[in-house]
Amino acid sequence: MSKYRKLIYAAILTFALAFVLSNIARALYFNPRPFVVGGFEPLIPHAPDNGFPSDHALLFSAIASVAMFLDKRLSILLWILAAAVGFYRVYAGIHHVIDILASFGISILSAYVAYAIIHKLWNKNRSTDSPSL
Repeated sequence: MSKYRKLIYAAILTFALAFVLSNIARALYFNPRPFVVGGFEPLIPHAPDNGFPSDHALLFSAIASVAMFLDKRLSILLWILAAAVGFYRVYAGIHHVIDILASFGISILSAYVAYAIIHKLWNKNRSTDSPSL
């Protein structure tokens, strides 16, 4: 399995795990959006539903988390972008900071678990391809 194929599998698994974990988190914790709690109009119109965790921050941070295994510079750039997305979601009154941080944590955890699984499977397959001594 090539490095890029391994990365693609890790990305797919990361996104799937992040999606599942975010839905579990959403079911376990309800965090009303800031504009609902504060009684103000958000900068971006939005439904007054559960804001925990932030889907936008989850997506951008999942991409940045996967990039950590490919290119550190690219990952830093993507994390800056993810942080900017999170900042502006908070600034717009759509999310609390905890919603953004939870998304980042879920993404990082998902990426490391996915990469560990793919790495273990990849090494297992490599060792069975080589002749035993």
